Amino acid sequence: MEKGKIIGYTTGVYDLFHIGHLNILKRAKEHCDILVVGVTTDELSLERKGKKPVIPFEDRVAIVSHLECVDKVVPQSHMDKMRAWEEHQFHRMFVGDDWKGTDKWNQFEKDFGEVGVEIVYFPYTKSVSSTIVKKIIDKEGLLYD
Repeated sequence: MEKGKIIGYTTGVYDLFHIGHLNILKRAKEHCDILVVGVTTDELSLERKGKKPVIPFEDRVAIVSHLECVDKVVPQSHMDKMRAWEEHQFHRMFVGDDWKGTDKWNQFEKDFGEVGVEIVYFPYTKSVSSTIVKKIIDKEGLLYD
């Protein structure tokens, strides 16, 4: 990456891409010069959430990588945030404010503070989520095998 530029990093599954996804990515880009986005692999999603995304990994990468606010897309194949920092050398990590104040993220703030990384929280878009979208689609009988 370019010297002297602020590198930002955020991750997500980005399944059934919606306005909440776009909101966090646009806000993140406003706070960095280069935005690196980790898209969760199907395997990690299955491991962490017990289900595969509706949209395959390659398609989710294509969608996210074509957004004007995203500079680079990388696979998120693990949940180790410090390892991600070692791999991508970001200066700021962006996350929804629904995580703020949790023991886990308080520890991340401490750990990342020691290497000069700032955790930036953005308002979570409460009106929509991939889970909500899936429930609506399922209720309307729009999911077909």
